[in-house]
Order: sequence, then structure tokens, then C-alpha cells
Amino acid sequence: MPAVPSVRIRDCNGAPVRASGRYVLYWMIASRRLAYNFALDRALEHCRDLCKPLLIFEALRCDYPWASGRFHRFILDGMAGNASTCAKHGIFYYPHVEPAPRQARGLLEALAGDACLVVTDDFPAFFLPRMVEAAAKKLSVRLEAVDSNGLLPMRAAVQVFTRAFDFRRFLQKELPAHLPESPVPNPLPRAAALPRLANLPKSILSRWPAAGADLLNGKRAALKQLPVDHSVAQAEIRGGSSPGRRLLRQFLEEKLARYAEQHNEPELDATSHLSPYLHFGQISTHEIFSEIVHREKWAPENLALRASGKREGWWNMSAEVEAFLDQLVTWRELGLNFCAHRTDYHQFASLPSWAQKTLRAHSKDQREHLYSLEQFESAQTHDPLWNAAQIQLLREGRIHNYLRMLWGKKILEWSPSPEEAGQIMIHLNDKYALDGRDPNSYSGIFWVLGRYDRPWGPERPVFGFIRYMRSENTARKFSVKNYILKYSQHCP
Repeated sequence: MPAVPSVRIRDCNGAPVRASGRYVLYWMIASRRLAYNFALDRALEHCRDLCKPLLIFEALRCDYPWASGRFHRFILDGMAGNASTCAKHGIFYYPHVEPAPRQARGLLEALAGDACLVVTDDFPAFFLPRMVEAAAKKLSVRLEAVDSNGLLPMRAAVQVFTRAFDFRRFLQKELPAHLPESPVPNPLPRAAALPRLANLPKSILSRWPAAGADLLNGKRAALKQLPVDHSVAQAEIRGGSSPGRRLLRQFLEEKLARYAEQHNEPELDATSHLSPYLHFGQISTHEIFSEIVHREKWAPENLALRASGKREGWWNMSAEVEAFLDQLVTWRELGLNFCAHRTDYHQFASLPSWAQKTLRAHSKDQREHLYSLEQFESAQTHDPLWNAAQIQLLREGRIHNYLRMLWGKKILEWSPSPEEAGQIMIHLNDKYALDGRDPNSYSGIFWVLGRYDRPWGPERPVFGFIRYMRSENTARKFSVKNYILKYSQHCP
């Protein structure tokens, strides 16, 4: 098994490895999967070097921002799958679901007390960086954070890119050296020769019991007992790596061939629907890329020699695949790049100076329509297409990709100020979207306000030189009547 690239490993606290520990602890917080996972590979490297068993600890807090039954259920689905897979391979998997706020305080330290070291996931957004930083200060053994987010290691880029073209050109120069460095597709069978961990101390399990079968298996009554927001209803789609892989196969077999031409059409359903699984780490960019490479019968030597920064032609794959890879790799990893380098990625001050200037110059402009957060949230605007997009978000935890841009532009147009518009978008997206609270989501929200874009004339009220979108133009460009009919005013 090849070693995990050092550029993906970050020593968080400079503490030593304790060779006398009972096990290597993998604290699974973002890459919630057991395949194509550099953090899991790194933990297994340590297990082999130290001749120690592996303990996988996957926890679920109840007090994270926007904690809800929707997000809990999706994560719990994945935890159930992880528990089943680990049991088959003799790996000690310890899922803990907090029954009350702060109940899990001290649990990581207790587990680390018997560990040789702790390996965790390096994720650059939401509350996770702060959580890892706080843990690093408390643990007396080494804490390593491992980047398993994208094809390009986050630390391969030392600067923030402000345009997709510039990042794409950088990617085309740097990525060929990293493409051979893929995580192991199925690492657990290789752990068969490792020692086995038989149990955890009763003092830990009595204070912090493992999640029960009812909770992991989807019993609504068990989930209802948890102190999270149950007004955000569970989505129909189920979480976990297995459902994610089924969606991937369906996309590749049934939709990819028409992706380039139809992915912006709200009524044709040509998108992958994989973003929630990517956000919760239940499927990997590397796995998706591997499946595409296999189907395309592609090899790295097919890459174009020149890094032009163009969307088409560099991969030397089919047009539909290149269109999809531009979303999966360029745009997704552009968001990772921004969040990895700037902690203000979710604030108005992170916008380019031209965007801040033009939005502030028009912040006092008269708005034809003004809506409160409550009106936005309940889809009570004058615009049937916008309302339909918001109702899709409320019901399904997603908005069609193209309409998500229009959704954001209208919030900008109908809010008292651009700063408030940004906060409304973040609130609605992070509260309801299964792929919210993610670098890719923040890229989309702040693209609405000018990030990664350029000034667009003519100068308009409210927008200034920010790119403008109208529902009427969208309805002329795409068929939306059935979409509006499907997502009528009957909110969940």
C-alpha cells in the first residue's frame, strides 16, 4: 500500500506518538467513509508500523449550528453502513450520538488517553477547523489531520485564487503529479493481519454509550428523542456510502451522456445529486473520478500538454465528462482553496473589492420588493419560480443547480442590503440544504455577490455591476412550468 502523501498530512499539536498505547484512534469527522479515504489509510499506516489495532470513532454532536433531524438522519444512515462494514472486517467501530448538548465533552480525551496517536479529517469549513484546533490543545498525544477532500491537495496551492480560470490553469499544471496518489479503494481487507481491539473500558461505555440500533436503523421515535430541530423534516433520500454509490452508477449509466446539454434544465434531471454525499464525506471525489476513468478507458498520458485554463480539451475525454469534471474538480476544489486560506469565507468582507464597492454604492437603492427572512423562508414572494425553488429546498434539501443561482440573485434584489442578503442565503442554505455548510455552497452564495466573477454592464439599481438574472429570462431559456407545478405552495 503506498504511503499517504506528506502534503496531505498536518501535525496539529507537535505532540509525540505514544508507542505504548492500546490502539491507533481514527476520529472520523468529515470523511465519513471506509473507502477512498486518505485519513483512514494514514491511520492504518500507523497501525502497521506500531503493530496496534485500529479504533474508528465517529461522533455526532447535537449542538452544531442548524442541527436538525434532516442532517442527523443523513449522517446516521452513513454511520449504520460504517458499523456494518467494520463488523464484517473485525474493526472496532465506536459510533457515539450525543443525547444532550455537551454530553460528549471529554470523550475524545478519554479515548486518546489509551491511544498511540489520533488521526482525523482535515476539512476547511463550518465548525470543524475550530473543533480540531481546540482538540489539539487538549490532547497529550499527536493529532494528525489528513486532507482527503479532492484530487488536488489543499496545501498544493499557497495562494487564494479569485477566478476559476486562474485556478483551472493552476490545476492543469499541478494535478498531473498528484493523480497517481489515490487513496486505497477498499482498505479494510488489508487490515486483516492487524491485532484486534476487543473492547473499550466500561468507564467510557457506561458514560458515553455507543449509538443504539434503533437510532442507526432509522427509527423515527429514537431520532425524535434528540434535541435537534425537528421542524426541518427528514429528506426522502437516504445517506450513506452505499446509496451514494447507487446514485453514482445511475448518473453514469443514465444521465452523464446528456449532462453537458441538459444539466441546466430544471425539468430534465440530468444532474448527479451527489453533492450531499460529497459534503458529508460519504463518497469521495477520487472514487467518482476512478469510475469515470474506468468507463472512459482513459489514462493520465492522455492529458493535454499545455495548461490553457480552458474548460474543454485538457482532460481529452468526452464533452459531457469534461463538463461534469469542471464542476466536480475545478469548481468544488476552488471552494476548498478559498476556505483553506481564508477564515472569513462566509463574510461580506471576503468579496473582491470591486464587488464590495459596487454593492455598497447601491445599498440604499429603492427595492421594488422587500421581503423578511420569514417570508423568504416560507416561500411567500410574488415570484412563482423563486417560490418553487425555495419549496424544493424545504421539501428535498436541495435546489436545482441552475435555479440556485437565480434563487440567490433574487434574494440580493429583494433584501434591504447586500450584507443582509448574504446572511439570508447562508441561513436558508445551511438550515435546509443537505449540501450546505460546505466550501462549495459558500462559493455559490458568494458568486451571487461577485466572488469569482467580473463586473457586468450596464450598471443597474441594487446590483450595480454585479451579474444580473431575471426569472422571466430563465423561463424563456428553459422549460419551468412543470417545475413550478411540482413545487406548488404546499410547504411541508
